[in-house]
Amino acid sequence: MEKFKKWTLSIIIPVYNEKNSIKKIIEKVMQANIGDFKKEIIIVDDCSTDGSKDIIKKLNGNFVTIFFEKNRGKGAALKAGINAATGSLVPGSG
Repeated sequence: MEKFKKWTLSIIIPVYNEKNSIKKIIEKVMQANIGDFKKEIIIVDDCSTDGSKDIIKKLNGNFVTIFFEKNRGKGAALKAGINAATGSLVPGSG
């Protein structure tokens, strides 16, 4: 595992109207043990209308946030997250 110490795993979380679960999901991802890898968490809100955006803005953490101004779908949210990723490993990007 020594060779992976400098690697970063980009984790993309697409969000659409998840006010009842988004805080818990983000906290679990932040606390997840991924060994020697570093984490880059990217949250993409797809124009939620239920208050998810406000919850995300209030959270404290080292993550990237992207907020769509109109609903573009889960695929667009994932693409935006992949495009924003700077990690060594980005699931679904290749």
